[in-house]
Amino acid sequence: MGARMAVRSAVAAAAVVAAVLAGAAAFAMVGCGESVELPDLFVVTRTGGGEKLTVLINEGGEVRCNGGPAHQLSDPQLIQARGVTEELQSPSAKHLALLPRPGSVFRYRVRDAEGAVRFADNSAHQSSAMHHLQYLVLEVAQRLCGLPG
Repeated sequence: MGARMAVRSAVAAAAVVAAVLAGAAAFAMVGCGESVELPDLFVVTRTGGGEKLTVLINEGGEVRCNGGPAHQLSDPQLIQARGVTEELQSPSAKHLALLPRPGSVFRYRVRDAEGAVRFADNSAHQSSAMHHLQYLVLEVAQRLCGLPG
């Protein structure tokens, strides 16, 4: 009985490692019958231009646009998304809101585990993370989700 449990534990551990390395969004643990969901990095709501876009990205790189089917970020996109999350932690915890300037087209609201950040495409004092986020949202919408962007 002890050897069987050791084998099951080893198989379960190997499944966890394989799923993490593959960037799987969710996986079943062998022998347990349970599934583990990876946490969300952030959800972005972009308004303006006559459209509303919601992009949800989780820790494993799974992305959903407007609640649609799941798509997978490339490794460089996932690294960028994790970097954006890290850089926005402090502003998010402070619930930073940057006002739009005249001529703004898009407004962004980013929610993460720390709180939320609001800014517009032309807000003054944007961080590089905010610029990276705008590009990532556009790229995800167009290339992965097949939306006009």
